[in-house]
Amino acid sequence: MNIVRHWRSAALLAVLGLIFASVMRSAFADPATTPRAGDKANAGRTEVPSTGSDLRSLAPEGTWIGGMGIIEPAAPEQRLGPAVAGRVDAIHVKEGDFVKAGAVLMTLDRSVERAALSAAEAEVRIAAAELSRVSGKTRGADVQAAQRDAEAAVLRAARSQNSYERLRSTVDAGGVSQDALEAARSLSETDQLTARAASSRAASAAASQPADIRLARARHEAAGARRDQAAAALVLREVVAPADGEILQVRPRVGEYIQPGTEAAVVIGDTRRLRARIDIDERDVDWVTQGAKAIVTVDALPAEHFSGEVVEVGRRMGRKNVRSGEPTERIDTKVLEVVVDLGPQDRLIVGQRITGYLAVTP
Repeated sequence: MNIVRHWRSAALLAVLGLIFASVMRSAFADPATTPRAGDKANAGRTEVPSTGSDLRSLAPEGTWIGGMGIIEPAAPEQRLGPAVAGRVDAIHVKEGDFVKAGAVLMTLDRSVERAALSAAEAEVRIAAAELSRVSGKTRGADVQAAQRDAEAAVLRAARSQNSYERLRSTVDAGGVSQDALEAARSLSETDQLTARAASSRAASAAASQPADIRLARARHEAAGARRDQAAAALVLREVVAPADGEILQVRPRVGEYIQPGTEAAVVIGDTRRLRARIDIDERDVDWVTQGAKAIVTVDALPAEHFSGEVVEVGRRMGRKNVRSGEPTERIDTKVLEVVVDLGPQDRLIVGQRITGYLAVTP
């Protein structure tokens, strides 16, 4: 018990010592209300906001709501790339070119595909010649020749049979020897066998012609399908413009190996008309109306206003697409996307950040 009381007394003395030291420090310190010279200079400084950082300071006269936005083509940008992997063989356009739909923008190495297409086209020609042979005059002449050979063989068999019959009728009278009769009989039998064989060949040739034509036609169709497949594989090695537009970006260079599904190789957009996609704060969405007058400003041309009209109003709130970069900017607010049609413009650039104002109708 004595040890416990001694420990409590020591702790109490330590606390009292700390309180006494704090009181003495406060007594001998400078007055808290006396500012230093450096503090006075910093407090008197005035910071002017940079251009575009304060929407209210740039707003036109009247009642407007504003937001940050970005310039984009009238039709959405199209990010293109090849359907297969390969080495870039040629780039046929450069940034700033305006191309028509169907124009070839970029090609990959196609040596293997070209060889496959040439082989497939040769197979088509061979199959076409075979089909022409079995279904044309040449095949018909072969069938007719076989039929004439069969007719001639039948006539020879008939004559041989007649000769044998005559000789057999004269054997008893002693006019023909037995050997001559046997030779006539053997010749008659041989000619009959030959006639039957020729008739069978003629019948087979006539019967097989439709089947040969069907087989040749099927081979020709299969060769044509292989040719089309090879041609399609060749087309897959090209990047083609799906619509009219300006080349906004070309990423790869000749000789580089690119793969589908990665970064777009070519970006294209129709810049004949531009529009601005503006983020409107959730507090101002009730003031947004379709067809409202709009004004757009850019930091590069602070004295100019670009007029437009609201053509699309989003149906879902989302996060900000464009930020001003100011430290005081709120990034946790929800925004509504509004699209403003600016018409033809030659002083604005796709991807340029803008400040947009929408007129509020009373």
